[in-house]
Amino acid sequence: MKHASGVLALGPAPVNLGTAGAFVIIAQAGVSTVPSSAITGDVGVSAIAATGLTGFSLVLDPSGTFSTSSQVSGRLFAADYTPPTPARLTQAVSDMQAAYTDAMGRPLPLFTELAGGEHRNIVQYMYIGAYAPCQLGVIGGQVFVPGLYKWSSTVSAATSFTFAGSATDTWIFQIAGTYDLATGVNVRLVGGALPKNIVWAVAGAVTLHAGSNHKGVILGKTGITVQTAGIVKGRLFAQTAVALQSAKISA
Repeated sequence: MKHASGVLALGPAPVNLGTAGAFVIIAQAGVSTVPSSAITGDVGVSAIAATGLTGFSLVLDPSGTFSTSSQVSGRLFAADYTPPTPARLTQAVSDMQAAYTDAMGRPLPLFTELAGGEHRNIVQYMYIGAYAPCQLGVIGGQVFVPGLYKWSSTVSAATSFTFAGSATDTWIFQIAGTYDLATGVNVRLVGGALPKNIVWAVAGAVTLHAGSNHKGVILGKTGITVQTAGIVKGRLFAQTAVALQSAKISA
């Protein structure tokens, strides 16, 4: 795949976020925070009212099109605000859903979860020089080169793991179950890899436990929870709710 700059990039074609890319958080059933969180970027909820933004101590702008909060370096938008906000949110949610469908539907994964036992991890071999057993859906300790990865069940990480690639390389993770990042786990980027080029399409609930440090764009079919002191460098898009507990979120 050749990047727009002409640089040869490895991995699948990028997922187009459309107008959703203007937001750092989008949710259809609400965004809650246990203060104080620190969010850099815009937050949107639709098709619900501003009552779905809880814990933010909202201050409505005189224009009526957005609110502000001491926890957000950006603006907060809800479906009951003054036009053109409702239409803008409707389009952003539609684009978010389309991005999820695109990411989850990509064919020909580089890595597919095997049914039972252990398998040989070609990614470890390429970067470490030896094969190692890898439990089904347990990705701690792994090094991921650019590509499309698919799991038919839940995925979890009890230890840190790494994305290795350049600034133009891309990754897509397709997870049919839940995704769970344990307390204190760090997602590392090496070689210039960027969070914006890592997409997590997750059908089940996403839980990023206390003190974890996550990277990438999460396209959640259901809810996303970031527990106390969790850090996300990327975006949180949920087709239900996003719950933050003194978390730090930035694109």
